Amino acid sequence: MMPTTPYYQYDLDLLERTLNEVKRHASKHNYHLHYALKANSNDQILEVINAHGIGADCVSGNEVSKAIEAGFDAKDIAFAGVGKSDAEINLGLTHEIFCFNSESIHEIEVINELAAKQNKTARIALRINPNVNALTHRYITTGLEENKFGINPWEFDQVLETLSNCSHVQCIGLHFHIGSQITNMDVFVELAQAVNKINQWFIDKGVEISVVNLGGGLGIDYENPRENPIPDFKNYFGAFAKHLNLKPEQQVHFELGRSIVGQCGSLMTCVLYLKKGLQKNFLILDGGMTELLRPALYQSHHRIENTSRSGEPMEQYDVVGPICESSDSFGEGVSLPISQRGDLIAIRSAGAYGEVMSSNYNLRKLNPPVFCKHP
Repeated sequence: MMPTTPYYQYDLDLLERTLNEVKRHASKHNYHLHYALKANSNDQILEVINAHGIGADCVSGNEVSKAIEAGFDAKDIAFAGVGKSDAEINLGLTHEIFCFNSESIHEIEVINELAAKQNKTARIALRINPNVNALTHRYITTGLEENKFGINPWEFDQVLETLSNCSHVQCIGLHFHIGSQITNMDVFVELAQAVNKINQWFIDKGVEISVVNLGGGLGIDYENPRENPIPDFKNYFGAFAKHLNLKPEQQVHFELGRSIVGQCGSLMTCVLYLKKGLQKNFLILDGGMTELLRPALYQSHHRIENTSRSGEPMEQYDVVGPICESSDSFGEGVSLPISQRGDLIAIRSAGAYGEVMSSNYNLRKLNPPVFCKHP
């Protein structure tokens, strides 16, 4: 019996292979890994990832709780986010998580105050804004001076003064994350070179930096998911191994999300109607921006396939959803086999920022996901 559309379908074998690859290449350089829950926090996905012994990267208190419920060790949880509430900070303190990635001087002061009330010392890493252009969509660029994230270099002296006055905070490291869906390895080389300078500045000032967290950002191939199902972890980690100039005792950490889960998920949706315009043909699906927001939010590209038909003849369609918004579109001029009502459509590379960003706008309901393993 076919599941009711729309629903997410996850390839757990591909997820396993991706995890094996990322761990294999990271272990060559003794790099530490954290999985970014914001990419996908599905229970079964988390179960598979946790079984591989990877830490967690969280950006909300609920994500911290979810990670702990899923079996991640609190001592491997990094808590980032530009606007942590008092309740969220207290949660992290209660569980004695590995580290808060602190994004402002004011936040350091608040963490110190809350830690004092619990009679604890909070481990923090300073999230630094290195002003490196990620060469990606402006909504997912996070390392430039005009972004809301991170501490800027002109604040460094004030940061040191603040740390000297915060007896319930221990600065253990530096944290960097410049953006998402980065496919140009030169960007990571530039980041490594910036990290070298910033790291040395803090060392010269007498700050003991034991952890350098380089965030994530490695992109996936949305255009050719079948040909390139696993990202280029070898060259990604290799770029840092070649260009980072850290002290031997310093640990290097990464927080990867999209590159781990992006290709293992597809949004499966059904053709409701075909509509002919003067210059366009519309394929109207039962899945929309409520299930997969990225195309409406970022104008992102996802490969679209008609799994019910193959071969010629082909037709070009504007593939759209049922939501009462003109932005509810998955692609314009998409070439597909001539389609009919009831055909099953797969929107690929939706394992990251798909299900986790879904909503019930228009009072819609997302059906349960389907998990598959190949024989």
